[in-house]
Amino acid sequence: MSDVIRFFAAGKPAPRGSKRAFINPRSGRPIITDMSKRSRPWMNSIKAQALEVMQGREMFAREVPLRVNFFFQLERPKSHFGTGRNAERLKPSALRRPSKQPDLLKLARPVEDALTGIVYHDDAASVDIHLYKNYGNPVGVLIEIRQEGPVTVGEESDG
Repeated sequence: MSDVIRFFAAGKPAPRGSKRAFINPRSGRPIITDMSKRSRPWMNSIKAQALEVMQGREMFAREVPLRVNFFFQLERPKSHFGTGRNAERLKPSALRRPSKQPDLLKLARPVEDALTGIVYHDDAASVDIHLYKNYGNPVGVLIEIRQEGPVTVGEESDG
């Protein structure tokens, strides 16, 4: 197994929404649904791209701690651009980076879940996670996952 997996998953990042639970009136059993309708197609897209990247490779071993970086590229709102002949120019008031919704942690959840069983056995192996949210084109997420060497208390991790 290579100690680094790096690929770009194209598509519009969708947050993993809050859960909603209700009781099925016929069976009396609880049903849990995801409030975000876009997260399932986004996860399926990530899974398909991860399967392509992982062809001929093995998943990270169960016991290996992982360092994870997700670099999200989101589409700029149209309101950031001028109008008419300035339609391609950013307004001076346009934010440099997205500091509004979607929530960065909720963006990471579907990516972690989509990679489970393809790149790694369980996202619980992640011991060092860095998340970034920027405006960019194409939209999607750059995924970097690498093995983390063993670290004990008082030691620095390898950069």
